[in-house]
Amino acid sequence: MEHSVGLTLVGGPTVVIEYAGQRLLTDPTFDPPGNYGNLTKLAGPALDPQDLWPLDAVLLSHDEHDDNLDMAGRAILPQVQQVLTTPSGAQRLGRARGLEPWESTELLGGGENVTVTAVPAQHGPDDVAPHLGEVTGFVLESPGSPTVYISGDNSEVGVAATVAERFPDVAIALVFAGGAGIERLGNVLLTVDAERVASIGDLWPDAAVVPVHIEDWEHFRQPRQDLIAWFADHHQEERLTLVERGERIEIP
Repeated sequence: MEHSVGLTLVGGPTVVIEYAGQRLLTDPTFDPPGNYGNLTKLAGPALDPQDLWPLDAVLLSHDEHDDNLDMAGRAILPQVQQVLTTPSGAQRLGRARGLEPWESTELLGGGENVTVTAVPAQHGPDDVAPHLGEVTGFVLESPGSPTVYISGDNSEVGVAATVAERFPDVAIALVFAGGAGIERLGNVLLTVDAERVASIGDLWPDAAVVPVHIEDWEHFRQPRQDLIAWFADHHQEERLTLVERGERIEIP
């Protein structure tokens, strides 16, 4: 029997993942609402970072945007044993480890052996993504536990399809969604919208699809309720596994 996976949504892309006896945190964002450069934050975190300990590792999709790593999030990185991110992000952060696409490492925390593999992610279409920096997703594997995919800020279904080719047994997919976009880049998607979430779900028909990074920021063109409504309109509500801000769910 496979072990269950616990998910606690702090807000935005920030999720505590309880996996094979280890506690992992995605993209730490704990700053209060306000204006952050080109981005406006509408709601603060549902949980205080100190209430999340102990943490064994941070899985950081990228470090260059405040909606994925903010000042309060940066402050907790030195307190975590292992921080995994992109190669360029590791150079900027100093104490993180950068993983190239398809590179794997073992987590150092307690619990069972957990392998983390960095997988491709693309933050916008081909002509935009190079200007938004390097981004990574992750896949988690451990004997006796379901395989977990974490998309990071990825907008391209084709990129997720390359992950499905190598990891066809993904059982839980955390998909950063919301249809993010900013005015100066026009009408392009920087993260997936509901239709693309559904297409990514089709790559793993039996997986639990958990949309995150769909609220708390003004630049989401398809925030949480709109995404849920799209799935309802297309009679696909059962494809989503939803977690509320501040809530913990357990996926068997």
